[in-house]
Amino acid sequence: MNALAKLKTIAPSINQIVRTYALKSDLKIKWVRPEKIPCIRPEKSGDLQPMPKIAGNELLKDYRESKELETANEHVRNLFTLENNRRREMVENFKEHMVRRVYRHELDYGSMEAKLGLMTARIRSLQEYIEKFPRQSVVKVQLKELIDKRKRFLRYLRRWDYRRFEYILEKLDLVYKPYPTHFHWITRKDSLRKLTNIHCEQIKETRLDEYRKQLESQQLDFLEKKLKTLEFVRKEQQECRVPVTVTPEQIKAVRKQYEELKQRRAAMAESLKEPEES
Repeated sequence: MNALAKLKTIAPSINQIVRTYALKSDLKIKWVRPEKIPCIRPEKSGDLQPMPKIAGNELLKDYRESKELETANEHVRNLFTLENNRRREMVENFKEHMVRRVYRHELDYGSMEAKLGLMTARIRSLQEYIEKFPRQSVVKVQLKELIDKRKRFLRYLRRWDYRRFEYILEKLDLVYKPYPTHFHWITRKDSLRKLTNIHCEQIKETRLDEYRKQLESQQLDFLEKKLKTLEFVRKEQQECRVPVTVTPEQIKAVRKQYEELKQRRAAMAESLKEPEES
């Protein structure tokens, strides 16, 4: 019996336990989890331009100076164009074009600039390939490794040769996006806390603006009342033959402020009437 009595006394306290850590806020704040952008996308990698569409009628690299193709039949010539060959040939042509943007001389393929041009061309070709075949996991890994390697190269240049770093970014249409110094998870709780703080700041600013407008609307009457009070106090002090604390300069300054504000309000009222009449 004693055990049953104890359970009856404990039961009401158990029913009063309410979950409070996941209650919905009464504020009109809605948080939507941001879409996760993969690191292989141009938005994260820093590539401002995709791989351009190369003209298909352009000849292959090894046959551009061929004299036989200049006089050859049209059907034979088409066999040696980029359009009728593998995609790898277009990529190689694009690599050569990117290297020519930043190379130091015609045979330069080992400098920092040439390596960055080759990596950029390879990255943009793989990004175009991933858009068509998003399930190629091996290509995704290769692309991620290339992007990380290019970031390391750019970080080294940024530290030791900033002028060359800016030159490469401009020539290759890149934006350097370093890794964040402090990593933090995006959680609903922290995001709602930030949004609540922003919402409270907006409420405070709107109320301060309303109060400021209210005070500005009462400013003209306040100055008029202040001017009359100062004149009355000065007159009474002179009649009672006590030390005068209100000087004529103070009254003159208040009267000037009152007249200027009155003219400003009249000009503002006229400017508001002109659009209504027109």
